[in-house]
Amino acid sequence: MSLPDLHFENAAHVRGLIRVAGIDEVGRGPLAGPVTAAAVILDTTNIPVGLRDSKQLSKARLEAMYTQIMQCAKVSISHATVEEIDELNILQASLLAMERAAAGLGADHYLIDGNRLPSALRGRAEWIVKGDARSLSISAASIVAKVTRDRIMVDLAQQHPGYGWDRNAGYPTPEHLNALKKLGVTPAHRRSFSPVHKML
Repeated sequence: MSLPDLHFENAAHVRGLIRVAGIDEVGRGPLAGPVTAAAVILDTTNIPVGLRDSKQLSKARLEAMYTQIMQCAKVSISHATVEEIDELNILQASLLAMERAAAGLGADHYLIDGNRLPSALRGRAEWIVKGDARSLSISAASIVAKVTRDRIMVDLAQQHPGYGWDRNAGYPTPEHLNALKKLGVTPAHRRSFSPVHKML
């Protein structure tokens, strides 16, 4: 399996685009909590060793990589709320979170994981399918977004005990679905998502 590298970043640098940021989001699938996006500009002379797609790292490695990235890179983190997800739909809310993360950095060019661009970034960005496994900047963004959102879900788990969000991050695990039936819908649940909608 090939590891992410700086191919896309270097190609942008050749075109005269100096500040190149990777953007990724996490939290499209959960039934609860926000969707979180991160934008990261790496210092290409100081890249954390072992940087790769967040899905390939253990929880301990994720936390360690997050700390390193926050120390040596420029980072912007943004969210779209449960209310925005229900109002816009999850795809548009994800794009909005990415747009907000980008606005916090003001890069020359953005590398975005997936196959769609936020409308505000057209002309200043390119999408990369499986970008979190191909571009180091997007890998870094995927780690920052995941660790940030997981921490939010741990906080929400304390406010709404019984759903296991500190373990399942709001995803529709059997534990979460059973709690939804027993305990009902919380303000942190996405009402537009089918299992929650059916409960209402």
